[in-house]
Amino acid sequence: MKFYLCKYIPPRADFRASMTGDEREWMRQHGAFLDELLDRGLIVAHGPVMDPSGGYGLSLFRIGDDQDIKAITSQGPILRNGAGHYEHHPMLHLSVHG
Repeated sequence: MKFYLCKYIPPRADFRASMTGDEREWMRQHGAFLDELLDRGLIVAHGPVMDPSGGYGLSLFRIGDDQDIKAITSQGPILRNGAGHYEHHPMLHLSVHG
């Protein structure tokens, strides 16, 4: 197994407050996409981080050795529409309750 902390960086610091109608819909779809990955066991947890210097999204992934994290995250609706990008940070291990 491989483990990653993935940080979604929105296209601008005030993204949550200034989303267009299209961006709002892409974010709704993005949340559903992440929930699907959660249901499949590829994501352990995900959610928005309210950083005063600019919010971002955070996901903890647990994927197979044969899977590519960039290929997985690039399928998200928000990225497919060019609204932001991900940072992928490998983790040595991930301990999870339950």
